[in-house]
Amino acid sequence: MEKYQEQYIENTRMITRLSDIYSVPLTDFDSWYQTQLINKAQMESLKEDNNRILTEYLFPVLDNLHDADENTIKDLDEFSSALMDGQTNLDCGVYSLIHEALLSLYRFRKDTDGIIRELYKLGMGRYYQNKTLQGLPMRYRSQYMFENELLFTEGGSYLRFFEQIENEETKGYIIRCLANVAITAVDRKKRIATTSKVLKIIQDDYYRSQAPGLPWDNYLRASWQQMSSNRNVLSKGNLTSDELSEILEACQIVFEPEKDNDNPNIRWLWPYYEMEYSCGFVDLETTLDRMEELINNAPEGEYDVSALYGNIQLPIYYGSLLERNAETISKKKYVFFLNHAYEKMMKTLLSCPPEERSDMYYYVIAIVLANYYETEGVPSYKEITKALMPKIAGNLYIDSLKMGKLLECYCGFIYNENPQYFDDIDFIAKIRDPEKKREAVEQYAQECGLYYDFGLNQMNLDTTLNKRNLFDYEDNLYQLHCRAGYVSLARRASTEKYALVALGHHKWYDGNGGYPEDYLRNESAYRQMTDIVSIVRYLVDEYKGDINKNIEEIISQEHRRFSPLATVFLHEEKLVEELKEILDKSDVEYYQNIYEQINNG
Repeated sequence: MEKYQEQYIENTRMITRLSDIYSVPLTDFDSWYQTQLINKAQMESLKEDNNRILTEYLFPVLDNLHDADENTIKDLDEFSSALMDGQTNLDCGVYSLIHEALLSLYRFRKDTDGIIRELYKLGMGRYYQNKTLQGLPMRYRSQYMFENELLFTEGGSYLRFFEQIENEETKGYIIRCLANVAITAVDRKKRIATTSKVLKIIQDDYYRSQAPGLPWDNYLRASWQQMSSNRNVLSKGNLTSDELSEILEACQIVFEPEKDNDNPNIRWLWPYYEMEYSCGFVDLETTLDRMEELINNAPEGEYDVSALYGNIQLPIYYGSLLERNAETISKKKYVFFLNHAYEKMMKTLLSCPPEERSDMYYYVIAIVLANYYETEGVPSYKEITKALMPKIAGNLYIDSLKMGKLLECYCGFIYNENPQYFDDIDFIAKIRDPEKKREAVEQYAQECGLYYDFGLNQMNLDTTLNKRNLFDYEDNLYQLHCRAGYVSLARRASTEKYALVALGHHKWYDGNGGYPEDYLRNESAYRQMTDIVSIVRYLVDEYKGDINKNIEEIISQEHRRFSPLATVFLHEEKLVEELKEILDKSDVEYYQNIYEQINNG
């Protein structure tokens, strides 16, 4: 690899390590805090260097790729492989950028082997990037999944030339592309049909004879596992007998190697049990008992795929079964176990060291944030998210605490001037005692600072933002953080009052700018708070020491981007001085908040 490529990898690995606030040893607070500041400054410097490296070296190479020699192309491929290995995945965005450029090059050269290879690699890059959309409703994910599916579909379409293609490795990419259509297709029946087709091809002596050196048995095992993942549609009642038979067979096949294993992979042990429940072969109580045994036996202090599945995904699935069957089972017994399972889940998530944070780790965090079952007898969604946010995105959490302080100041000032300002919000309007009402307004404002950008946690975008600036594709994904935050917060009673603020904080006051398009300000009871969050977010982003200049910019955009009902208070010198004081003050109190959380276990 080139020196700039090695430097980028080294920088990115270092940023990953430094980003974990929890990893700094707990000495006295002052020493701990100074180390955090040093780490943060180093991260910012490394990010700046990464942006420089990309601008000065990588982008020019990609822009002039048609003139590049084979050594340059080989180095790019090696560089990309170090950035995305399917496990650590240091930077899937740069990986995709490189292979998008290489695909264009091989199309220009009419190099079939190169085209097929790059369709597969770009498809995998997009697949891992799109995993940030976990938990979003399908209508927001389908566009990205379809574009991803097209890459694999094109690569798989070369199957008709299988015999003519000489390169055995290329033939392997064709099979893998075809198989991967099933992991990107939106339609479940298409997933089943595609995997069924691939299973026939993989077991066909003709195709095996054409490429005897390919790992056909590995392909076969992975395809059976993929087919078994369709078990969640077994109870839908819309499967043909052939489809049903193939899924049942797949569950049995992936189950057999694990059932008598002293150290079974829970990820492949569970599908058979889930299949039996979905088909009605066993009842709910038996299924829950089986899950309890698997969760209890999942190893603690381990973070491989099997351990994460047993300690994270199974507790979430256990909770989802209770949620779906809340009226038909005796809840108390099972909720007691669910609380135990959630405790084990949180212990695993919070103890995972930076070097163990695989792509699977962030994937299961998204599953937790999207599917956590909030019910009496377990920690509220608000409690578990407050515990997780510093761990998974520490610097974002610090920024959110500061944002909350600014909002508390702004809204407290407004309340003193106009106690009815927030009365569109039902729970505030009901408070009659003026002092308690003011406290409620300020507390709500502070917590909106914590949750307005909540979707960035679920989508794991903070890890990329720590490393470099976003690319266009990632920026499109980034805009969905408003929707991701809204969906997760609105589902739970403890956080629903923050949901519309999370949805609308990037939307312009007049509706003609910003996103998402379907946020309708006038239909939101929380619009006044959302307006203020938009203003304060802009102020934080643009502040460089001259707050009066920023205030002028905000006021110049009132009626369009910002609410004139909210900007009018920025004419008050007292409020401006208080905001400036918070902006200029060190972040020590926010780090103190995290330090106390860690110290208290």
